[in-house]
Amino acid sequence: MAEGVIVIMFSRRARIYIALFAAAMTGFAALFSLIGWYLWHQSVVAEEERLQRMAERLGQQAEHTIIDARALLNQLNELSIEACSQQHLDVMQEVAVARPYVRGIGYWRAADRQCGIGFAQNFTPAKASRIYASGIVAWWPGKDTEISGVPLFLMRYGRHDVVIDPRLLMDRSLLENREAGLWVEHLLMVTTPRDAVLPAPSGLKSGLTIDSAEQRVIARFSLGTIFPIDVVVVQPMRDFWQNYLPSILTAGVFGLLVIGLCMFGLMQFSRRKLSLASELKEAIVGGEIKASYQPIVDLHTGRCVGAESLARWTRYNGEVVGPDVFVPLAEESGLLTGLTTAMLTEIVSELGGLLRENPDLSINLNISAQDIESEEFSDVLSKTLLDSGVHPKSIKLEITERALVDSDEARGRISRFRQRGHAIAIDDFGTGYSSLSYLESFEIDALKIDKVFVDAIETHAVTSNVIPHVIDMAKSLELDIIAEGIESRHQADWLSAQGVNLGQGYLFAKPLYADEFIKFYLVDGKRKGG
Repeated sequence: MAEGVIVIMFSRRARIYIALFAAAMTGFAALFSLIGWYLWHQSVVAEEERLQRMAERLGQQAEHTIIDARALLNQLNELSIEACSQQHLDVMQEVAVARPYVRGIGYWRAADRQCGIGFAQNFTPAKASRIYASGIVAWWPGKDTEISGVPLFLMRYGRHDVVIDPRLLMDRSLLENREAGLWVEHLLMVTTPRDAVLPAPSGLKSGLTIDSAEQRVIARFSLGTIFPIDVVVVQPMRDFWQNYLPSILTAGVFGLLVIGLCMFGLMQFSRRKLSLASELKEAIVGGEIKASYQPIVDLHTGRCVGAESLARWTRYNGEVVGPDVFVPLAEESGLLTGLTTAMLTEIVSELGGLLRENPDLSINLNISAQDIESEEFSDVLSKTLLDSGVHPKSIKLEITERALVDSDEARGRISRFRQRGHAIAIDDFGTGYSSLSYLESFEIDALKIDKVFVDAIETHAVTSNVIPHVIDMAKSLELDIIAEGIESRHQADWLSAQGVNLGQGYLFAKPLYADEFIKFYLVDGKRKGG
């Protein structure tokens, strides 16, 4: 039978571990995917910003060249020398040499080119590509403007023109072996290399595009310059990966390491928590949950009239687990009612004789919302007291303010507890959100003032103004008042003067084990009571 129980427990724990592992893996996979997407996105953004800076420089260079050519034409038109004379030709030659992008300069009379310098001396292309209201006439590079296999850009203003090699409009050193194209006025000016086939800007969105089909990165940027200029840059995906894959992999490995450590920590935590929950269950069943008792005294006489029972758990290895750890764990694991009944059994076992001999003595048992809702607890409570001969009034039930369930069923159970003879106390009052009308809907006998308000007595803390209202509220409901956490005579005297009749805290005694409490009650408590 024992082996079967062990197998069942092991299988259940294994299933929980597997479920936790699967949930953790799913969560971490989602997290890793998110990290991967973020790294990819940041790489794309970085590349887009880099290409945009490069495109801006290319566009600015092209614009500067066109503006300079326009200024040159204006300068030549203002010359007052004989057209096509040697002096005129010398001047044209001089300004051309100073500008590397210039392949020729010509002089026009009406629709005919009369003379010029450079290898385009007799260059007269066909119909112009653009004629502007400013008087500028432009021929874009193409078959009609090709000389020696190089399509040239021709711009005429007034009586002069300038022939520009568009290949020199883009600084190839900036491109780092990328393919690029430059459009001016939405017409293609130049591509690098010359035979590159690039998508037109009109068919591309602004910014960077990943072309998975062609395995390339395409960037298109429109510059807010004097002339409408568009730059398109294309690079293979392999170049993109060469630039960013090392950093992505480094960050990814680091992310995997962090995720692995987090997963290890989570599994260790879950394993400990599951192990601790299983161990707590065994401790409850095996009677390893011990009770200590903090005396409750009459503030006027100093006589001990009862105690609050507090659960204590020491693990097999000697580690003391605080109630702030194992009580929430019991709640999560559905063990709270088992914990409460274990405490009840311990109280009756240790103090049953004292309670039977002293009917005015009562021990406070903390119960939870789960206990209130549990028919099992109600039955166990009734049977345990009946079997032990302990009167129900000797067991006062403490319910935290937050555990009060606003339901007719809860009110009915609390009412039945009182009908049996149990007094009902609201624990840690003032730390929740109960109103006077809400409390009035429950049948209760006492309010316990939380230590945080006792600590603030006659101080400048905001909470010091609350405790008089709590006391007045309890008095208006004709309830006993118990102050928790009293540590100084000053606090006890102030509370007594305000009409608080009962208190507990280190001023009177720390939590005591059963034999110590019995001695305190029979010797110290009664002696103080006179």
